Amino acid sequence: MIVINKSEQFMKNLFLLTILTFSIFACQNQEKSMTSKENINNAIKDIEAPIAKKIDHEMSIHGDTRNDQYYWMKLSDEQKNAETPDNETQAVLDFLEAENDYTKKATEHIESFKDKLFEEIKGRIKQTDMSVPYKDNGYFYITRYEEGQEYPIYSRKKDNLQADEEIMLNVNEMAEGYDFFNVGGTSVSPNNKIIGYGEDTKSRRIYTLKFKSLVDGKHLEDVIENTTGYCVWGNDNKTIFYVRKDAALRPFKIFRHTLGTDPSTDVEVFHESDDTFNAYIYKEKSKKYLIIGSYATLSNEYQILEADNPTGNFRTFTPRERKLEHSIDYYNGNWYILTNKDNAINFKLMKAEESKTNVADWKEFIPTNDNILLTGTEIFKDYLVLSQRKDGNTAVNIKRWDNKADYYMDFGEDAYTVRTSVNPEYDTDTLRISYTSMTTPRSTYDFNMSTKNMNLLKQQEVIGDFNPDNYQSEKIMVTARDGVKVPVSLVYRKGVEKGADTPLLLYAYGSYGSSMDPYFSSVRLSLLDRGFIYAIAHIRGGQEMGRQWYENGKLLKKKNTFTDFIDCGQYLVDNNYTSKEKLFAEGGSAGGLLMGAIMNMRPDLWKGVIAAVPFVDVVTTMLDESIPLTTGEFDEWGNPKDEEYYHYIKSYSPYDNVEAKDYPATLVTTGYHDSQVQYWEPAKWVAKLRDMKTDNNPLLLKTNMEAGHGGKSGRFRRLEEAAFEYAFFLDLAGWDESEFKN
Repeated sequence: MIVINKSEQFMKNLFLLTILTFSIFACQNQEKSMTSKENINNAIKDIEAPIAKKIDHEMSIHGDTRNDQYYWMKLSDEQKNAETPDNETQAVLDFLEAENDYTKKATEHIESFKDKLFEEIKGRIKQTDMSVPYKDNGYFYITRYEEGQEYPIYSRKKDNLQADEEIMLNVNEMAEGYDFFNVGGTSVSPNNKIIGYGEDTKSRRIYTLKFKSLVDGKHLEDVIENTTGYCVWGNDNKTIFYVRKDAALRPFKIFRHTLGTDPSTDVEVFHESDDTFNAYIYKEKSKKYLIIGSYATLSNEYQILEADNPTGNFRTFTPRERKLEHSIDYYNGNWYILTNKDNAINFKLMKAEESKTNVADWKEFIPTNDNILLTGTEIFKDYLVLSQRKDGNTAVNIKRWDNKADYYMDFGEDAYTVRTSVNPEYDTDTLRISYTSMTTPRSTYDFNMSTKNMNLLKQQEVIGDFNPDNYQSEKIMVTARDGVKVPVSLVYRKGVEKGADTPLLLYAYGSYGSSMDPYFSSVRLSLLDRGFIYAIAHIRGGQEMGRQWYENGKLLKKKNTFTDFIDCGQYLVDNNYTSKEKLFAEGGSAGGLLMGAIMNMRPDLWKGVIAAVPFVDVVTTMLDESIPLTTGEFDEWGNPKDEEYYHYIKSYSPYDNVEAKDYPATLVTTGYHDSQVQYWEPAKWVAKLRDMKTDNNPLLLKTNMEAGHGGKSGRFRRLEEAAFEYAFFLDLAGWDESEFKN
């Protein structure tokens, strides 16, 4: 599973961008030959697929008994991390290695093609590159890459961009000797002298906090294990706050640490005892307050403390209430609360005096709108910026506090994605935004909110002969079986004729209210240039069409997510965009659950499917509260300990609904160290599919034994996975690369 929350929005966005960009599969060009002599269908005839052993394991609840014959694949963290594997662990390793070996043999004939695709994709990336600098507390902060290197370099320049560069962290040097390496949140002390950061070398999203002097470059002795990877500074430059995780990897305790002291003596300042809630901490933009947040799917609570008094006691902002969602910002002696209070399903903005924070003291500032979802706020000295979803698109509404201005930014396209970017400064007229569309590379702008002047700072550079004018995007509305209109965004190369011979890849996610907005992908060009259409189905379960879009795609309405996707696929076939022989589907994590469901419900509709790190064993996982994320997700999927939810979840859970029938060609990926969707879910699913399916279509499981939910670390190593997936599906379609001309 994957959990999404405001405090980790950046990581979510990063995770969701990785899935969209690097886990796409491909199909053949309708204008090219489909007569390749060697393909995967022929290759698998000569090799024996692994057959997993079966051990009966009965589980009974609500008078219903399920027999999970592959339950033995589940290992504890202690077993997985032991230096010497026990017999149970070795059996699992043997199975995963057998599946990896089978996948390798089945795809040996496309190895050179995969390498070619990798070089092609890699060749579009500007290897020596840097982020747009942003200014915070007197320094310009930069993230940059050097040619041939996998990892970023974090640096800064004092006062102006002509100053000498100070390298804070060179992750390439730090990652030496590790198969996986990731730096979590970086946080610089208020006096600019120390940087705190997290290290993850297992891909379990369990970080070790370390601290480095930016004066002499030496590391401090303070090392703190088992954290979320982020720290927050008090204004005294020596007090830091961090979050620990419990055995189920739930962030649940917040500690205070004083630099130079033994971490074993750190003070616990908050304990989230409700196991359906997670905890985090941050400093709000004005830097006056430290804020501890607790969140569940349907509820929030905050504790506040002046950052000038970091050893003081946090106090409750307002007591939590079931189904009361809110977030808080501070400005000029008042709190601004984005909330669904009083059944404001699309949320509204309320205001409270600094010392009167209980819900009874909140006063309406911006009312709710049935047609506009209010998703966030960005506060400046003279301006309030509202992030919204309007007419199926993201939107930015800018208001002056003195009411002399109130307008929307205009971008001149029908389908696009715009978001506020890094805006740490408070006293400025400049708003930094990020903009992209299906044909527009990611662009960073500084927008003057007073003059309305838009200054392009940087657009993602695509190396080679890329020209956005060679591509066309469009948005269509598909009528689902219950009459609801579902948006679908499409992009393709100009000149590609839609029809039965046109390959089309349909992608979606559809959970947690996470919207899959139109975006540009340079990786995707390798598919568009080979003549296929790429489409995003904005199905229920996200929030593309407002909060109700999410409410109608979860809990006892979850099947709307699956039927929306199927109906979009059927529409594209019926309206001659493609055909069943050329229609492909892809999704990851909760989107992998979507793939498993649509394969069970309409296996005939898809030529091939890729399910990346798929959440497919829903009933068993949601009944096991020791598994990471389970307890916090009852409001998303329902608690199967409740009989009504048990039977409903069981009716769509992919693993529980595998049948003896034909399934499409399928590639399943997972990571042995995945903390979001445990490896055994896709492994068990593949074993059961292989045992029961009646077709001869390829079924491959590829387990990354060194990585977790997001795949490999490093910007180029991830592209190897994309190249493999591209080569697999192009080969499956009979693609003849020798005839390809861009």
